[in-house]
Amino acid sequence: MEAAGKQELLEITRNILPKHVTCTYIRQADPRGLGDAVLRSKNLIGNEPFAVLLADNLIMSKVDSCLAQMVHEFNTVQTSILAVEKIAREDSKKYGVVSIEKSETKISRLSAIVEKPEPMAAPSNLGVVGRYILTPKIFEFLEKTQQDSGNEIQLTDAISDLLKEEPVYACEFTGRRYDCGSKLGYLKATIACALEHDELKSSFKAYLKHFNEEAVYE
Repeated sequence: MEAAGKQELLEITRNILPKHVTCTYIRQADPRGLGDAVLRSKNLIGNEPFAVLLADNLIMSKVDSCLAQMVHEFNTVQTSILAVEKIAREDSKKYGVVSIEKSETKISRLSAIVEKPEPMAAPSNLGVVGRYILTPKIFEFLEKTQQDSGNEIQLTDAISDLLKEEPVYACEFTGRRYDCGSKLGYLKATIACALEHDELKSSFKAYLKHFNEEAVYE
């Protein structure tokens, strides 16, 4: 790119990863669940609190990012926090679902968490949506968590046990989540990002406005 004089693109590429950030990759050889994936990071994390972000959930916010909002709350409570949002009760089988103590603040203390309950058995309509800040104590419970019927170790089960020893909070964040794990959700996320893109949003809005007139299918 430098030889071709593409200086702007070169700078963009070089600045994807900030200079103070180091990336380390850990491979999960078999699909044994989120709990197993998190447990594999134990030696890397050590005795520090850490964040877990699931890439199939894109959360966009016009204020602070979802994780930044959670970090702000963590700085006060100094214990594990899960991002949650209201879900349709019939969708409870897709989520870890929590019950919470009533609170007037942005975060509420968890009283229970259940992995993918049937709609009638769901403790609430609050689902966990792929953002976690966890204390290192979670590793103690992940090491004891038994595999489920699908041979997976569920992070939700370990969090349920963690609740018995230290507080865990739910954070109802400000922002909009897109489920990129589904084909429709991925398309919605792509459109949402395009409409926020500084260089593309004007032309893309114009394209969408006239899409029905322009589209021709054979």
